[in-house]
Amino acid sequence: MKSHHVRAASERAGGFEGSAPRWDSDSFPALWNTARNEFLELFERATMPWDVLNYIDDYLAQKFAELEGPRVLTYVPDGVHLEGPIFIDEDCIIEEGAFIRGPAWIGRGCEVRAGCYIRGGVIAGAGAVLGHASEFKHCVLLGMAQAPHFNYVGDSVMGWHAHIGAGVILSNFRLDGKPVPVRALGSRERIDSGLPKFGALIGDECEIGCNTVLNPGTIVGEKSVVMPLSLLSGTWPAGSRVDNVAMRRPD
Repeated sequence: MKSHHVRAASERAGGFEGSAPRWDSDSFPALWNTARNEFLELFERATMPWDVLNYIDDYLAQKFAELEGPRVLTYVPDGVHLEGPIFIDEDCIIEEGAFIRGPAWIGRGCEVRAGCYIRGGVIAGAGAVLGHASEFKHCVLLGMAQAPHFNYVGDSVMGWHAHIGAGVILSNFRLDGKPVPVRALGSRERIDSGLPKFGALIGDECEIGCNTVLNPGTIVGEKSVVMPLSLLSGTWPAGSRVDNVAMRRPD
């Protein structure tokens, strides 16, 4: 397993042409169904799951270079701040008080709520919700992903129809400032991601309960459920249920 990780880390330094080798399915959980992914070209460049984060800026630059015609196709009310290259597709709801700094790509039918702060390098798929008093920076929300209230989503990927409850934080920076390590499934081996900022990779249809914190480099496989008030690290298999051991119920 170790030699696989070393090989993949060296391969990802290459160019973007063609489909890059996929990561070892035995090392990491199922995360994102390609059939539902409208940004598939971005994900095909990755040799390791977190490599998607390395390519966001170049992918956005390419999309804007190829874009023809109007860039804002939805009514934007007074009181919304727009800055830099921004695409907003049709049928979106953009509420007063939102701050959107590009580059940002907001897909069809997205909802950007009052007080939302988009800091650049953000890609949101069709029907995604970018919520009230929530901050988004250098991240991907696939279609129908929801971060609706008081969230921080930085240097992270949220899968299709993934949902994070109120107050969930995807922490992206170690207190000691060192590059964020990752763990493979069932292993205590630390893999160097090479990323100084790396939040979380959340698979399709995951549910993350309110006021949970995902530590830097956390990976949660598809269709997992994390109970409220949890503190999470490491890599979790698809279909996990993570209980909060501090939670108490009546006998």
